[in-house]
Amino acid sequence: MTTVGIIGAGNIGRALARGLVDRGYDVVIANSRGPETLADLAEALGDKARAATAQEAAEAGEFVIVTVPLKAYREIPVAPLRGKTVLDTNNYYWERDGHIAELDQKRTTTSQMLQEHLPESTVVKAFNHIMAADILTDGSPAGTPGRRALATSSDSADGVALITRIYDEFGYDTVNVGPLSESWRVERDMPAYVVRQNREELEQNLARAER
Repeated sequence: MTTVGIIGAGNIGRALARGLVDRGYDVVIANSRGPETLADLAEALGDKARAATAQEAAEAGEFVIVTVPLKAYREIPVAPLRGKTVLDTNNYYWERDGHIAELDQKRTTTSQMLQEHLPESTVVKAFNHIMAADILTDGSPAGTPGRRALATSSDSADGVALITRIYDEFGYDTVNVGPLSESWRVERDMPAYVVRQNREELEQNLARAER
């Protein structure tokens, strides 16, 4: 069975860990404080999960989820993620992360920043515009009328294919925004951000976004 590394054990990381374990994946989860602080979480997740360091989670994962505060993205290990797909849930909150001039001036996107940090990895925007509490509750089977849709963005068709499969397993349709340079359309304060929307509504909200 596929092993997924998760770097970041906040609300989103925990929700995705639970969802992946429930869907048969093995999970290796890490935070910035050390695996001993995740013992209770690993126990609650069961035999298919274990706590580890970020380096170990990056090494173990066949693909890896990065879900840390944006200000910490440079702490993500580079070497063990070479050649791997990295699902990026990051959002920019200047109140938490401090002002980042390139983002304030609209010269890049959060996912492009992570891609630059991980030049030999495939970065895919994922699960960034849904509340953590909704990840495990808002999904529905394929073909359900009004099924919620989530956006993704990547410079890789294979990366989009991977997250499309994962989204479907969690109960969501996928709308591809395009390359990482267009991922601003689903970032904070945009029409598509943290609202419930089906595929058509999401496509409309992405088109309405203004930078």
